[in-house]
Amino acid sequence: MDFESLFADVARVIEGTGVVIMAIGLATVLIRYLYDVVRKGTSSYQQLRVNLGRVILLGLEILIVGDIIRTIIVDTSLQNVLILGLIVLIRVVLSFALEVEISGAWPWQQRRSEPAPPDAA
Repeated sequence: MDFESLFADVARVIEGTGVVIMAIGLATVLIRYLYDVVRKGTSSYQQLRVNLGRVILLGLEILIVGDIIRTIIVDTSLQNVLILGLIVLIRVVLSFALEVEISGAWPWQQRRSEPAPPDAA
């Protein structure tokens, strides 16, 4: 097994891990939501969306790692680098959109904790 085929397999494992995380995360989030509806009598659709968004964000980040490894080590060509750039750009836009859905604000507009009052001497 040569270097490139080894890292092609590593990239496939990483990408598979991202897909598995999203699939298991989806099942977990839906089961938790259904449990809340059936047992507690409450349904927090907003919480479902937040949890699902977090799962998708984590899966996307892992998929990006797999794409980067594949492009840099395995399939190095200008066309593949441009395709990777486009994929990363699309996933970044999705990540920002999901972050806005989860938190209700752009990442740079997050609330900062109040500064501590100055010491009165």
